[in-house]
Amino acid sequence: MRKLAVFCGSSEGSNIMYKQVANRLGEELARLKIGLVYGGASVGIMGAVADAVLKNGGHVTGVMPRFLEGREISHKGLTELIVVESMHERKAKMAELADGFLMLPGGPGTLEEFFEIFTWAQLGLHQKPCGFLNVNQYFNPLLALFDHMVKEGFLQEKYRRMALSAEDISDLLQMFHSYEPPAIKTYITRQQT
Repeated sequence: MRKLAVFCGSSEGSNIMYKQVANRLGEELARLKIGLVYGGASVGIMGAVADAVLKNGGHVTGVMPRFLEGREISHKGLTELIVVESMHERKAKMAELADGFLMLPGGPGTLEEFFEIFTWAQLGLHQKPCGFLNVNQYFNPLLALFDHMVKEGFLQEKYRRMALSAEDISDLLQMFHSYEPPAIKTYITRQQT
């Protein structure tokens, strides 16, 4: 893996652990020579992960929509900042640049970014790993919802397994390294089977 996209909050959250893990993730990416692709902000855990990669000699590409450039306080020290016109262009550019997608804790925007990329994987538009770094068990309710979707027949088990999750950075990166995508989704009605 050459570049990893990280979706995460532009806030630091209420527990110092979130920022600490963002720092450790950045250090690990730099150590492994994996470039960071992220939203381009200097604030929140977004800024923390970018700062840690940069501090440890790594490569950071930020992708930020023009209308957020002032609001999210674009990071001035990045290796590269790509300014795009819309949120959709941001996700498309991040998808193009990255070899995998990791989600740290964040709010609705973080979830929205991750879910679009995850859906693209489910539809076969890319075959890159997608996963959660489950810091402080932040994503347990979301992982339970995935399981509920399977139980209720709205998500096939093979696609549920695409949502990789670990509480440890090394464990999750190992899952990314050994990831094998499922077959591309097809829609077969009961009448066709």
